[in-house]
Amino acid sequence: MRDYSLLGPENAAAVAKGLAGGKWYRCAVPRETLQVLMQRRDGPAIRDTILWLALLIGCGAGAIAFWGSVWCLPFFLCYGVLYGSATDSRWHECGHASAFKTRWMNNAVYQLACFMIMREPEIWRWSHTRHHADTIIVGRDPEIQQPRPPSLLKVFLNFFGVIGTPIAIRKMLIHASGRMLADEKTYVPETLWPKVARTARIWLAIHIASIGTAIVLQSWLPVLLVGALPTMYGGWLQVAFGMTQHLGMAEDVLDHRLSARTVMMNPVFRFLYLNMNYHIEHHMFPMVPYHNLPKLHEAMRHDTPEPCKSTLHAFAEIISALIRQQRDPGYTIRRPLPSSASPYQPAPLAVPAE
Repeated sequence: MRDYSLLGPENAAAVAKGLAGGKWYRCAVPRETLQVLMQRRDGPAIRDTILWLALLIGCGAGAIAFWGSVWCLPFFLCYGVLYGSATDSRWHECGHASAFKTRWMNNAVYQLACFMIMREPEIWRWSHTRHHADTIIVGRDPEIQQPRPPSLLKVFLNFFGVIGTPIAIRKMLIHASGRMLADEKTYVPETLWPKVARTARIWLAIHIASIGTAIVLQSWLPVLLVGALPTMYGGWLQVAFGMTQHLGMAEDVLDHRLSARTVMMNPVFRFLYLNMNYHIEHHMFPMVPYHNLPKLHEAMRHDTPEPCKSTLHAFAEIISALIRQQRDPGYTIRRPLPSSASPYQPAPLAVPAE
């Protein structure tokens, strides 16, 4: 089994092979088209944010109103998804500073969504920067979901938040104490470490306040609405969405057509996921705002594999790949390209020693 940590021998191997910070293949999209698609606007993100927050508040109000009866359960189900799943794409898009044109709007939604999904803002901003630079490069990418061979048990448990959320709480406590993990030091600038600690302490205070309020009121309601619990019980859909991004695809390549997956989703999923189902497109051109990704998809179709027809289609492909990787860790999905496409770009050869 390979060492997937950022501090092991795979890091140096990736550098030696020219994979670290390598030049990625990009589909030929006319410059004029790309310039139009990269234009940011406040309107779509304001609309989608207002709708998201209105649904969140409405479902929370319904859960409170029907508390103590079985009728609160549908409201908690929807509230949890809006709290623990819809925030995944919102921290992500605002982290790219492309959701809104106005900077403070991106920052405000980014901070809120990060808290709700328990992804510390400075840690994940720099983690995601590395993820885009070295996507699924073993020893470099801190966001690889599953090593090979994958653990099917961990894949299953992730849906219930019993792995990811406790890890997030542990890291919050470590950062609140003023410490950083060794791997985080490799991608988070040292000048930001005090900011990481300050944010973790604010988060910790909010979590303590939520628990304290629950104790005073002798009610579970506060912790079911604010803190780690809604992240856990509502995060199952973001886990499902996240699995469609890269699981089963190729490691150690410099072609997003091999390492990422585009999935056609229904309008409700696309709203919750902010069009991140167009994942090949997003990785090739990360500064294109989410609301323009469907148009980018059309501009790239001549040079990309056929997308998965639905979320269920994607999961059938993923599950089959994960099972096969149990006995053959080197197996990866390689979807056929259309006749109009450029051939897949292989990984670069090792840099010759001087």
